[in-house]
Amino acid sequence: MNTKSGRAARPHGDATRQQLLDVAGQVFAEKGYADATSKEICTRAGTNIAAVNYHFGGRDPLYEAVLVEAHQHLVTLEEMQHAAAMDGTPLEKLRVILGGIVRRATSRDAHWGTRVVIRELLSPTAFAPTLVHRAIEPKARVMLGIVAQVLGLAPDNPGVQRGLFLLMAPCLALLVAPRGLRKDVFPALGDDTDGLVEDMLAYVEAGLSAIARRHGPQNR
Repeated sequence: MNTKSGRAARPHGDATRQQLLDVAGQVFAEKGYADATSKEICTRAGTNIAAVNYHFGGRDPLYEAVLVEAHQHLVTLEEMQHAAAMDGTPLEKLRVILGGIVRRATSRDAHWGTRVVIRELLSPTAFAPTLVHRAIEPKARVMLGIVAQVLGLAPDNPGVQRGLFLLMAPCLALLVAPRGLRKDVFPALGDDTDGLVEDMLAYVEAGLSAIARRHGPQNR
């Protein structure tokens, strides 16, 4: 009897935890970390105020979980690992990854995760290291491996890190650009997502080729 109760309680508990996470993400996206309260999150989620402490240990650990979940909605580590392991050239692997990020960044129905990440990047809280180390860093390691293959350089070469940072900069610009800027000033950024990805890849390929020449064996 107790076993059955335990089995039934776990899915319900998992569902409550996910509900809190989703609602908290929406509230943090709307109000930011400083102005979002556990009371409002629980009220919107239809749970008892103690639920935040029970499932996450408090508002701060909840926000940390939201940051990691938010970055997952831009691109998951599993997506990157799958792309890195697929057959094809390093540039084709970059196309898959960049394509997914660009489509999410330019979507008309942006997930709350995009706004949470933007808020944290533009106005970092004390929890920014959580975003960096738990969400960004594992994915950066995968990307560094792909970029090293594109450049034909060792992964620890400074050009690899700089190349990765520079190729991701346009994705960051898409995330932070106001929708009105993309709609009214640069409509080509949203009207043809596939075309944007291909132009971005051409831009990235040319830039990485220049970095490869600069850091290649002939310049050592």
